[in-house]
Amino acid sequence: MRPATYEPEQIIEAGLALQAEGRNITGFALRSRTGGGNPGRLRQIWDDYLASQSTVVAEPVAELPVEVAEEVKAVSTALADRISQLATELNDKAVRAAERRVAEVTRAAGEQTAQAERELADAALTVDDLEEKLDELQDENERLTLALESERSMRQQQDVEMAQLKERLAAAEENARLREERHQEQKTSLQDALSKEQAQHNATREDLQKRLDLAQAESQARTGELKSERDKVNTLLSRQDVLEKALDTERQQHQSTRESLQQRLEQAVAQVNDLTGDLLQERGRVSTLTSRLEQQEQSFMEQQKRADQEIGSLTDRCALLEKQRDDARQETTGEKERAAALRGEAESLQRQNQSLMAALAEDKKTGGRHE
Repeated sequence: MRPATYEPEQIIEAGLALQAEGRNITGFALRSRTGGGNPGRLRQIWDDYLASQSTVVAEPVAELPVEVAEEVKAVSTALADRISQLATELNDKAVRAAERRVAEVTRAAGEQTAQAERELADAALTVDDLEEKLDELQDENERLTLALESERSMRQQQDVEMAQLKERLAAAEENARLREERHQEQKTSLQDALSKEQAQHNATREDLQKRLDLAQAESQARTGELKSERDKVNTLLSRQDVLEKALDTERQQHQSTRESLQQRLEQAVAQVNDLTGDLLQERGRVSTLTSRLEQQEQSFMEQQKRADQEIGSLTDRCALLEKQRDDARQETTGEKERAAALRGEAESLQRQNQSLMAALAEDKKTGGRHE
């Protein structure tokens, strides 16, 4: 037996409030007003309260008055007819008293039957409300389950996107590394080509300078020689001018080649700087996406935790409502059994009433024949 959770004073106050509202006072109505409790116990406490408030008046035993007894004793022989008349009147009073008691018992049985039917109606409404609440909680549980599945699918999609971003980042870093290596190789090859050009230019210049020095030495050595030698010197001078012009031309070509290589080197450095900036920007985007993904993962974990808590709470509430529904069904079964017992008692009282009425009719017929 479950312990009582509501005091009799609270139950009586709830019954008085229902009585003031003009509503039927049943066990389930008291339970709805107090917020819980066993309807049978609530109804029993209310009936005990009503019984304590009503004054029970004991009916006096139908006995002959003292004056009548003395008069009957004094004139028993002479007043036999008077005694028969008084006995008939007393019998009639007893029959009326019995009929009144039967009517009261029948009325009480009818009231109890009506009360039981009202309690059955309240119990049925309570069971319907509990079943509706259970259906709502089951729908809520299904909705939360669908939301959890949706969150899980979103989490999987985010994991796929994160993997794709990581692959793209790795590919971008690899491309940047390859580009940087290619630019470094191009820079090295350009520097090597420039060094070779400078070496060739220096070698050519030294060769021309040696030849010029040799020609000048020969010219100075052969100053006093013949005109033919002078012509040779002039030829050498002409050749020197040609060589100097060729040297100037080669210098110009070397300068233009050097400037072209310098421009290509600057362009390569600019491309490397651009690629470095793009790589840094891409890394910043990946870092931002990583932080956003971590925030989304944390939010998802919190939502999943709250969903698990809500599912646990809903499961507990469903179990509690199922227990209350089972208790209500058991109480309804008990009320139905009580109603059946009350109907049986009412039928028994009706049969007793019919028996009493038949006996009274028989007594009246017998009394009429005696008269």
